[in-house]
Amino acid sequence: MRIERIGVGSTEQPAAEIVGAKAANLARVAALGLPVPPAFVLPIELCEAIVNRDPAARQQLADGLAEGIKYLEDATGKVFGDRRHPLLVSVRSGAARSMPGMLDTILDVGCTHAAINGLIRMSGQPHFAFDCRRRFLEGYGSIVFGADPETFKTRLDAMIVAEAAANEQELDSEAIERLAASYQQRIEDDYGMLAETPMEQLRAAAEAVYRSWMSERAMTYRKLQHFDDLRGTAVTVQAMVFGNSGPSSGAGVAFSRDPSTGAATPVIDVMFGSQGEDVVSGKHTPETEESIVRALPAIAAQLRDALARLEHGFGDVQDVEFTIEEGTLWILQTRAAKRSPQAALRFAIDFVNSGRITPGEALRRLSGLDLNRLVYKRLAGVGQPVGHGTGASAGIAVGRAAFDPASAARLADAGNPIILVRPDTSTADVAAFAVSSGIVTAVGGRTAHAALVARQMDKPCIVGCADLAVDANARRAQLPLAVLREGDWLSIDGDAGTIYLGRGTILSERPETELAEVERWRTDAHAVAAPR
Repeated sequence: MRIERIGVGSTEQPAAEIVGAKAANLARVAALGLPVPPAFVLPIELCEAIVNRDPAARQQLADGLAEGIKYLEDATGKVFGDRRHPLLVSVRSGAARSMPGMLDTILDVGCTHAAINGLIRMSGQPHFAFDCRRRFLEGYGSIVFGADPETFKTRLDAMIVAEAAANEQELDSEAIERLAASYQQRIEDDYGMLAETPMEQLRAAAEAVYRSWMSERAMTYRKLQHFDDLRGTAVTVQAMVFGNSGPSSGAGVAFSRDPSTGAATPVIDVMFGSQGEDVVSGKHTPETEESIVRALPAIAAQLRDALARLEHGFGDVQDVEFTIEEGTLWILQTRAAKRSPQAALRFAIDFVNSGRITPGEALRRLSGLDLNRLVYKRLAGVGQPVGHGTGASAGIAVGRAAFDPASAARLADAGNPIILVRPDTSTADVAAFAVSSGIVTAVGGRTAHAALVARQMDKPCIVGCADLAVDANARRAQLPLAVLREGDWLSIDGDAGTIYLGRGTILSERPETELAEVERWRTDAHAVAAPR
């Protein structure tokens, strides 16, 4: 087995079928000269054997991890889990085709008690060090041991209330330290002693990420997307860069163009003092590009430039995850953006008109769409909106409110259109997305993994409805001027981010000008192909 190395100056271009699309794209980002934290990749070929707990494969895994960590230590000048200059790593999944949020990632691996001391020594920030520890325990406990994530959320919420803080970022270092200790105690009470050697943590994390290939949500997504030919996931181990290391740090997701409407304007979400999972998990509502412009204008300009270079280098609209670490920008991954059908049409026309792709390539990119069914929709007869959020996936939907996947499935089986109303956007709800006409969430951003999946499924989606309080157990939700109960009719506008009570009327209009352009490409292609 061979591991692939990725870092500054690397030029190798491994195939996605070997290392997964995420790592293959990361290698291309590094080759473009953009800043990429060093990483190494364990191949897809190990996945099935690791899932089956094959002893020989587990030894290959251990050997590959040891070799790869030596590379990362040499590249960073740090030592894995060290008490003076600690290297921490992320352990990420990556199939040959993008499966956003369906497989597992564990951050801050190697954050042992010794490494906490090293982080404090390096940064002078106990809050940052213990925040890394509690984040590691959340991910490791949930993914390696299978602990219910609500176990940790309940403790975090209780600590925020006890300390009279607005959120976890306002907790002081002593409170974060106690929180991390309570996480560890809960894990050890339920599952036994926690590994405190960094290589033991890493081996367990890598095996767990491989096993996430067989998770229920991953199998459901592959079935929905007809990904039956995929053979497994690779595992990418990457040196951590820290968006939670201070006020000039943060994590975010950026699209080089709007993946919902097709507008030629970047869409950028960021959370300062955070790590990447905070943004893509859909459990928080992020800030927009304007916040970066105000706080770190040079980084905002650098990010815009990186998006343009990535879009040009890959020849398609890009979905980019980035971290800002103490005023330095790092690109963690990029992929072709999941897009709504109307955005796909707009992108194809814009790219042809600018000379970036040929009409033939545009037709290939549109081949999976039924253009005869592509319409622009708008609502009528709905009155004033009762709620507002951020439009994450364009379109109009009308349906009955459902507050959990089981209710959505039951109402859909009875022949009802469904609007899924949830506290946050989670890829665990992918099966409910499939039976719903639209999705509304109280928190989350346009760039969360679940919002990406909604766009890919062409489901109108509104996120970050701050005035919406969802009680899934009681199957109801509260808006400032209305109470929603299971089965109530809702109408949503995914373009405007507005929510209406009642059963609105959907009016449709075909984008005739754009469709005529596509038809002209087809006519020209047939003329060229016809025998003379």
